[in-house]
Amino acid sequence: MSVPFGQYMIRASQVFLQTELSLGVVNLKPVLPGHVLIIPKRIVKRFKDLSAPEVADLWMTAQRVGTALENHYHADSLTMAIQDGPNAGQTVYHVHIHIIPRIPGDFENNDEIYRELDKKERVPRTEEVMAQEAT
Repeated sequence: MSVPFGQYMIRASQVFLQTELSLGVVNLKPVLPGHVLIIPKRIVKRFKDLSAPEVADLWMTAQRVGTALENHYHADSLTMAIQDGPNAGQTVYHVHIHIIPRIPGDFENNDEIYRELDKKERVPRTEEVMAQEAT
């Protein structure tokens, strides 16, 4: 079974959380350990096109996942980002929130994480590694 993610398909084994309207999925090319995505179940290209219940569910799910990531990765902060539209760096045309646990020193300059998010040459992980992380 696969789950649509914009122009791509994600294996069900890469989904670690499901709510009524959202999914938590592991990231193919994480910037840092624990970098995950929260996506609406409905394929929606832009944030402005989400329904109010989808927005609420998406952010409540992001809050829940962020708390779990901070605990699991002993992080003291989170970067949460939405690249909404092509000029914002969006390459997958399905709204998604990046949630990245942060620890002191993970980047010399904290804003470097945004340049890293825009990089296309990050190495993709194997399906097996992503499935293991999702469990």
